[in-house]
Amino acid sequence: MSDTVNTSSLQENEKSEEEVLDKLAYTKKRYLTPKEIAAFVLVNFGQKNLSQFIGSEKQFFLIQYAGLSDKHYANIELFATIYDALDDTISGLIIDRTRTRWGRVRPFFILPLPLWILGGMMLFSTPGITGVAQAIYVAVATVIYGLGMSYFGAWNLMTYNITPNINERNNLITTTKFVELFGTFIPSLLPVLVKFIPTLNPSVTNSDVYKAFAVFMLIFSASFAVYGFFNMRERIPLQSREEMNKTSVWGSLKNIFTNRPLIVIILAEFFNNFKAVGGSSESFFWLNNSGNYAYRSICGLFTGIPNYFMVPFAAKLVRRFGARTTAIGAGLFGLGAYMLMFVLGYPNGAILSDNFEDKSILNFILVVVLLTVAGLPNKVINVCNPILTADTLDYMEWKHGLRNEALVTTVQGYFIKLATAVTGWLSGMVLHWINYVPMKDELGHDIANKDPGVLRGIWIVFCILPALARGLYGISFIFYPIHGKLQDKMIVELADKRAQTLNEK
Repeated sequence: MSDTVNTSSLQENEKSEEEVLDKLAYTKKRYLTPKEIAAFVLVNFGQKNLSQFIGSEKQFFLIQYAGLSDKHYANIELFATIYDALDDTISGLIIDRTRTRWGRVRPFFILPLPLWILGGMMLFSTPGITGVAQAIYVAVATVIYGLGMSYFGAWNLMTYNITPNINERNNLITTTKFVELFGTFIPSLLPVLVKFIPTLNPSVTNSDVYKAFAVFMLIFSASFAVYGFFNMRERIPLQSREEMNKTSVWGSLKNIFTNRPLIVIILAEFFNNFKAVGGSSESFFWLNNSGNYAYRSICGLFTGIPNYFMVPFAAKLVRRFGARTTAIGAGLFGLGAYMLMFVLGYPNGAILSDNFEDKSILNFILVVVLLTVAGLPNKVINVCNPILTADTLDYMEWKHGLRNEALVTTVQGYFIKLATAVTGWLSGMVLHWINYVPMKDELGHDIANKDPGVLRGIWIVFCILPALARGLYGISFIFYPIHGKLQDKMIVELADKRAQTLNEK
């Protein structure tokens, strides 16, 4: 009798295991072709190049070459970010409810191109106006560019729709971040071009080099966006238009704001964005503190090298410890590294901001080494963020049966734009607070500002804000709940729901 019971129990367990395996089969199948992987990677390649160029060079061009005042820049950034937040609500709802023969996301690869190309060209132009008129022109350009990017940003949703296989998705993210390293090298060439092209041809100004480079970057990114449209598919089953209409906007928002993992990600990204204030001071640091703007490109050659090892290493860390634990460690490491750089450099360390050139080679080497160490978590964070966000969207689908990805990213965008508004405003105002004044010679070439107070102020911004941003980012993920047994349970039950949806269709 006992043997019969044991045999029956064993058969039930085997049957249960088979059912689990059947449910997981949908998530284990491989979907992506090499051509599709290449298309996804190239769209990201172009977009990241462009966003890095715009993010790192727009402020410097507008203030240093276009003559926009730092106060006007700060106010424009604040205004544009508020506008973007309002626009994103509309764009998020439109994208979520889009159903076409090409899918939900793919049409937005190409529809917004004219807007962000026009806006980008306007941002890197000098139409010969000053004062309030110039501020209005730049504000209009910023709004046009931001509007185009609000809809083009839908391409990011392909990360969560291109495959239901979680491992395949994580591998795609890691591959994309690795290839991205080669792409972000392109904008780093700009300081060298700015330095040497006017030297070879005095009739070409620094401003001319910036304008030409901006046109190149816009065409470069747009070409890959068009290629991606024709070479990718969406595979995650979505609600029909009728089912979406039954779900109120308020109900969707309520589900989002009660999504604890999403709240954690929003807070982490909000804090992490404050690193941009330190990043925006980089051009000013190399031009003024070091006295040689070309140092920036040379520094980039060295500080970027570890990234080629950190991306695959990040994938190993995620597999070994999970994305959550890896993100926590990366944030705390960044906090310590930036604080070490600050302590060594100010006020009594080796990198004295007011006498950098006294020991320029030594100080340059020390800055490069410290920036390299501080930058080690960068790509780890870039790998963890989309993985954690994808898990959060899966969590929302598992808990509420919805994938309002565009609306979710809109809510994320509100807080990111809030952080961007603050950082954009701060980026302009810190220069005002430290009394920074752009200086040029009679030919319009840059001259370093050597006011000791200004140089110390640049150094403080360069180190402290990135340190705080990284630390608060890592601490936030202590409260992220998707890990361990909860995550295992979610994967199995979500696979079952998706399999049933596909069978019904």
